[in-house]
Amino acid sequence: MSESATTEVPLPGLETLEPVQPEDRSGRWIERGPSGKLMLFSGRSNPDLADEIAELLGIQLGDVQLKTFANGETYCRFQESVRGADVFIVQSPHGEHVNDHLLELLIMIDAAKLASANRITAVMPWFPYSRQDKKSSPREPITAKLVAELLQAAGVDRVLTMDLHAGQIQGFFTIPVDHMTALPLFVQHYRDKGLQGEGIVAVSPDPGRAKTANKFAQMLEADIAYMSKIRPEHEVASMLEVTGRVRGKTAILTDDIIVTGGTLIAAAEALKESGANEVYACATHGLIPEAAFERLAASELAEITVSNTVPIDPLRRPAKVRVLPVSKLLAETVQNVFSDESVSAIFAGENQLF
Repeated sequence: MSESATTEVPLPGLETLEPVQPEDRSGRWIERGPSGKLMLFSGRSNPDLADEIAELLGIQLGDVQLKTFANGETYCRFQESVRGADVFIVQSPHGEHVNDHLLELLIMIDAAKLASANRITAVMPWFPYSRQDKKSSPREPITAKLVAELLQAAGVDRVLTMDLHAGQIQGFFTIPVDHMTALPLFVQHYRDKGLQGEGIVAVSPDPGRAKTANKFAQMLEADIAYMSKIRPEHEVASMLEVTGRVRGKTAILTDDIIVTGGTLIAAAEALKESGANEVYACATHGLIPEAAFERLAASELAEITVSNTVPIDPLRRPAKVRVLPVSKLLAETVQNVFSDESVSAIFAGENQLF
């Protein structure tokens, strides 16, 4: 009787992307057919991520001049022809320069449109203003919708983004929005650490993350628990109760954004009080100001894992803050969009988390 061989199947979205290598050396673009070509450009918000994507695609970043005049205005000029090209612009507006980054992206889109680009795609791993997705109080704007309208008015044809704060943001657009997720990366990270199966509980820090936490628990073969919270004011979170069995288990909190860390710190304290042995946390977007690093370092959290959708200074971040790269997922998504292939196939259809 012959023995059957077992093959390890990687989690959806974690397959190794083979770089597309030109015959001689890296060029400025990827050719498709007699006229189509992929050109990748970067704004000034996260150039390291753009470099990683370009390297995986086997091309060089396009040459674009970006500068800020003495009066604060932004100047943009593409230093090479983009006529007829599929132009991808990588920009994750964040931090104290979020508005400058956003306007720079709009200007780059307009410049590419006026230069006769065939199709313009904004690669925005972090979508700015995504937490302002509804009216929570009278006389408030829905700023996420405004950002969507600005992008479309500038002339963008498509948006690639990752782990949106709320699913309805996709409905603010009348153009295609490709939604990616870093969830498989986090699952693989914890599996590599042996944090899976019995003794592990995935925790949703608020009801809005319940569906994602359920998917996270399934992928880790873990139990699930839920928390409720209130926000007495902006950037302040207070945990009310824990629903689910966490006593004697290792808890892993999953969220989309970390800013001040208030939600995760309060959740970790509540989980410890409920009997959890250790508390880990992961979030796709680490929008962490330097002032919050000390609080996170002193918290009950054993480890905080984020992705590099926005840059985090490696010299200032605490040792317990880990950063996972999302460049492979982004590079493969860019390649599939350019080739008119399925984006959801990269995640085996598991990227609809809302």
